[in-house]
This record gives sequence, C-alpha cells and structure tokens, in this order.
Amino acid sequence: MSKFLVTGGMGLIGHNVVQRLEAKEHEVVIVDIMTNYGIIPQAELEYLLDERSKNIKTQHIYRTDISDGEAFDRVVENHRPDVIIHMASFPRQKVVNANPAWGARVMMEGLINVCESAKTHQVERVVYISSSMVYGDFEDQVLEDAPCRPIGQYGIMKLAGEDLVKDYHRRGCFDYAIIRPSAVYGPLDVEDRVVAKFMLTAMRGGVLRVNGVSETLDFTYVDDAADGIVAAATRIMSANKTFNITKSHPVSLLEAAEMIVKIVGRGTIETRDKDADFPSRGALCIDRARTILGFDPKIDVEQGFENYYKWLNDSVYWSKKAV
Repeated sequence: MSKFLVTGGMGLIGHNVVQRLEAKEHEVVIVDIMTNYGIIPQAELEYLLDERSKNIKTQHIYRTDISDGEAFDRVVENHRPDVIIHMASFPRQKVVNANPAWGARVMMEGLINVCESAKTHQVERVVYISSSMVYGDFEDQVLEDAPCRPIGQYGIMKLAGEDLVKDYHRRGCFDYAIIRPSAVYGPLDVEDRVVAKFMLTAMRGGVLRVNGVSETLDFTYVDDAADGIVAAATRIMSANKTFNITKSHPVSLLEAAEMIVKIVGRGTIETRDKDADFPSRGALCIDRARTILGFDPKIDVEQGFENYYKWLNDSVYWSKKAV
C-alpha cells in the first residue's frame, strides 16, 4: 500500500482517481481549492462537490491553494506521500483566456510549488496531468513523440509544465509520468463543457451550436480516463514516460450533437465557423498506454452519452435545471 496526494482531487476526474486508489487500499490525501473559476454557478459547484464526496472515503481533504507554496508544503510535510498526482489546474482554454494571470499562477507557480515540495520531502513520483492541447493542430493517431506546437495559452502552459517536471527529474529529484487526456466527460461534470452543454441544451429543447462541422474530438469517458491515470501512477514501468490516455476514436462535433439530440429526443442543431482559438484535433494513439499500462478504454461515445443522460435525468439538481 502506498500513500498518494492528489491535487484537484475533488474535480471530475480527480475524485474518480481517488475512488480507484482507495479501492486498491492506498491511503489518499486530497488538496483542492474547490473554486468556481468565476464561471461556474456556486450552487452547481456545491452540489457537485457534495455528490463527489459521497464516492470517496478519505478525511484528509485540504482546501488549499497550490499557488500558496508554504500552505501546500505543510500538507506534503505532514503526510509524506509516496506519489503526488497533480491534477489541479485551470480546466480549459476558455478559462485561461478570461484570466491568464490567474491561470499562470495556478498552472505554472502552482506546479513549481508541487515540484519543490516533492523534491524537499523526497516524493518518489509526480504524475502530471497535461492535455492533448499540447499538440496543437493534429490528425488521427498522433503519437506521444510527435512535435508539440500548442495553440493558445492553456496548451502552451501545459507543455511548459511537462518540461518543468522533466527538468526536476533530470536533476535527480523524482520520477514522473505525464498524462495527456482529451475531452473527458461524464456524470458529475460541470455544465460549462462541450458534452454537458450539448446534453443540457437538448434536454431544454434548445439549439446546440456546433463550431466547425468537421472539427473532431477524442471524447473520453471519465471512468476510462481515471483508470489510465491510476495505472500510470501505480505501475513501475510507467516511470519517466508520457502517455496519451483517451478513447482513441475521433467523433466530429456535429456527430456528437446529432447523437445527443437522438438520445434526448429534443433539441435542434446550428452550425457555425470553427473557433479560431482552438486547434483542430483528431484521435490520439494509445498503443503505448495499452502496452505498458494495460490501458483498455471500454466506453464508446454513444454508450457514454447515454450513461451521462441517464445520470442527468436522475440528478435532483439537474432534473430541475434541465427544463
């Protein structure tokens, strides 16, 4: 049994990672500022945090800002984790664009604080959650060793974070694993993401606005993403490697919208030009994760959308809001 510290452990992916680690009888400590980033309604955030907390056992939950190096270091010093899974971040490009200075404090200064504490307290491994956005524009089956040409500040800072983590390893501070997920969705997500927006808009009988009919995403169900992260965090062979953790199946935004309208039985679709702030993306190759981690994503997009729709219908909060 090992001790893990998970930053962002109350997030959509984070609490699923914690749940899986606990199921393997590992000890888990959570650090999460639990902020709404200025865009999520506070009532929605509180509902989601309450629901997510029902799935985890640990009592070691610290509402700590990783940008506060002294406060974060006290947590690491007190608990002495073997592994830090660093998931705390500004969640996506839109939020960074709205407040790049705050984004940089969390994504850059916060990461340095994590790495410095890991170095000081002899943490064995840091698992850094990056993003498929580091690749910039890419087509299907891109490999982890492909050139990275990020478009936008979110992707640029995620890639810089990868280099920072690697540099700490170069200096002999700790081992690492880097994870590049893509378009993660599923139950207990916030509304302000593409699948959730499409789904709730359809449930309200509204217009699903598709920015770029030919634009594709590698939609990944949250359970699969969490399984891949836990495998990378717990397997010896994952040390000092980078992994694409996705479904590895491209679906266009238009196809996703059409699928959701069919599942819900309501809603209409409006197509628009591509958003210039976002790269054109395909599916990532996950052969390395399959071989080294035994990663095997099981939920295809249609099944995942159906699961999410059922959860929204059964949710006390969303059954009232999706009207």
